[in-house]
Amino acid sequence: QDYYGKELQKSEDLKTNACVTSARPLPKAVRDALERVHEEVVARYYGCGLVIPECLASCRILDLGSGSGRDCYLLSQLVGERGHITGIDMTEGQVEIAKKHIAYHMDKFGYQKPNVEFLQGYMEKLGDAGLADESYDIVISNCVINLTPDKRAVLREAYRVLKPGGEMYFSDVYASQQLSEAVRKHRVLWGECLAGALYWRDLYSIAEEVGFSPPCLVTASPITIGNKELEDIIGDCCFVSATFRLFKVPGSIQATPGQVIYNGGIVGHEQELVFDANFTFKEGEVVDVDAEMAAILQSSRFAEEFLIRAGGAKAAALQGCC
Repeated sequence: QDYYGKELQKSEDLKTNACVTSARPLPKAVRDALERVHEEVVARYYGCGLVIPECLASCRILDLGSGSGRDCYLLSQLVGERGHITGIDMTEGQVEIAKKHIAYHMDKFGYQKPNVEFLQGYMEKLGDAGLADESYDIVISNCVINLTPDKRAVLREAYRVLKPGGEMYFSDVYASQQLSEAVRKHRVLWGECLAGALYWRDLYSIAEEVGFSPPCLVTASPITIGNKELEDIIGDCCFVSATFRLFKVPGSIQATPGQVIYNGGIVGHEQELVFDANFTFKEGEVVDVDAEMAAILQSSRFAEEFLIRAGGAKAAALQGCC
């Protein structure tokens, strides 16, 4: 709270490169939406990666660790007036900045009433903030889960508030090994999103334990520290900024390997949908998928965008994603 509320006043105050968004080309709709976000909100943004999933019209989205509200105001435009965005953050100063600009953005977007709200609270205890079971289509988070000591609680709460078929789409920092006590206790490294980074294999075991489908890796890029003093403390551990998607597949779905055809109906992704590092769906093209991907597509908001048929000429082999 001190680090993000008092010490950091703008993104240039960061001491490492961990919380810097990777330079992937943004879809035009996202670029245009970003230009309409208030400059103070953008200046106080400390995310890593872009957490804007596809197929968002009319969705209810929860942003864990929403900070100054940049991603919330972006998503506000992409879900439309019938959608809704909730941002929750533990840092009072950040929540105040986000709330201060609600009227400005609703006027800018031409909305009759706000479709965003900001709450101060903890992502490990969403119930304390009044967030009900199965109330959101998507949960996002941008480089924040590393800041909590209890990652299990965060994923458990995200799973609880997601509707069946819902998705957790989040960017975070991961470590190549378990971190030493010296690193985990280092104040600046914690604030800079490194000391709390999860060993990447632990994400898979926690996700399974909570009930999510196996994580789908979307993108990953190495993090350079760019600070000799901090590099010496870290030693030979490597860090990556990675975006994953997890789905709450209902137990009633008994999917089998099969074939799917994307209909090209998602705005901004008409020609192809890059779903994750393993699956890219081109409009009208037959793609073999494993049982896990078939279950995800069948049970989620993507179901209407695909023709899904069981079996097929050659059932897909299980895709590895490390």
